[in-house]
Amino acid sequence: MGEKKNAPEMGREIEGKKGENTVRIAMIGHKHIPSREGGIEVVVEELSTRMVKLGHSVTCFNRKGRHVSGGKIEKLKEYKGVKIKEVFTIERKGLAAMTSSLFATLSASFSNYNIIHIHAEGPAFFSFIPHLLHKKVVVTIHGLDWDRAKWSGFAKWYIKQGEKNAVKYADEIIVLSQGVKEYFRKEYGRETKFIPNGLNRPVIREADEIKKWGLEKDNYVLYLGRIVPEKGEHYLVEAWKKIESDKKLVIAGGISDTAGYGKELKELAAGDDRIIFTGFVQGQVLEELYSNAYIYCLPSDLEGMPLSLLEAMSYENCCLVSDIDECKEVIEDKGVTFQRGNVDSLREKLEWLINHEEEVEKYKSEASPFITEKYNWDDVVEKTMRVY
Repeated sequence: MGEKKNAPEMGREIEGKKGENTVRIAMIGHKHIPSREGGIEVVVEELSTRMVKLGHSVTCFNRKGRHVSGGKIEKLKEYKGVKIKEVFTIERKGLAAMTSSLFATLSASFSNYNIIHIHAEGPAFFSFIPHLLHKKVVVTIHGLDWDRAKWSGFAKWYIKQGEKNAVKYADEIIVLSQGVKEYFRKEYGRETKFIPNGLNRPVIREADEIKKWGLEKDNYVLYLGRIVPEKGEHYLVEAWKKIESDKKLVIAGGISDTAGYGKELKELAAGDDRIIFTGFVQGQVLEELYSNAYIYCLPSDLEGMPLSLLEAMSYENCCLVSDIDECKEVIEDKGVTFQRGNVDSLREKLEWLINHEEEVEKYKSEASPFITEKYNWDDVVEKTMRVY
């Protein structure tokens, strides 16, 4: 027998080819690609497009109705070589994810895919279907979604059961943090594969389009992400209102199934014209916001692996984060932490950083080299292909 080839060699061998080495992969659980509606969408797009470049066949099952933050965009059948299939979706709160995941899983299970890769705990509820049909199933746990504040009752049970079904029916489970890896070991005795998210090296942009909000280099603190309770934006707004500073606070992100929380957040910020809500952002505006912030703040109570934090560090940001394990695991000693859920702790750290520009500059200079060396999408793809 010849010498066994390792995964990187195999990847190079089949690059650009379609044939007996091609893996046929179905991606399920995201909303749409291309999109920045959430971290899952970014991960699915990065994995899929790179796998296609390696010569594999990837199909992404998008929800029917191509919408991004209210704006309808032309439907796609292919994106950068990735096949796009739309599946039936009931566009109602609590039903869109469930129905699209069900019909995507049914479609993929009765097709000739080698691997069905399900993303997130809710969609993993249906992992028993491909398992019963003797398909190979990989589930990526992007976070303990059942613990999110926006879910209760049946939705909470459904997501928790999705977690249990992943344990029971998935051939392999991928997790994004060591904390979640330990959780699965203790809770279920199930070993998982730790593969964190990756990063692309960004282009740093000067302030241009963001000037419409009165934003300039280093004159604002930035939160960028989904507007949901577990992200802790209310802590940030409460803390900011207690701080005397000429800088602005920018809350950038779209609302997902939590319109009530978004309304409460704006009511909390009322009366302070330093607080700016931009809504959903992408493209150049997003890049400018990352590029020109004085501090990036992520006050989350709960995370899987915070992709926005990785991106913020890659844009040379000084990052202030809650001291949950998932955030500390990312920044190590290259950022600042405050006590989770403690508004006074957050206020104190914000004030200290505002008054110590030399410390902020130190963190800025260290962040990008550290994070771009630590996380790389090509490494993520290589490790994922080994799991396959």
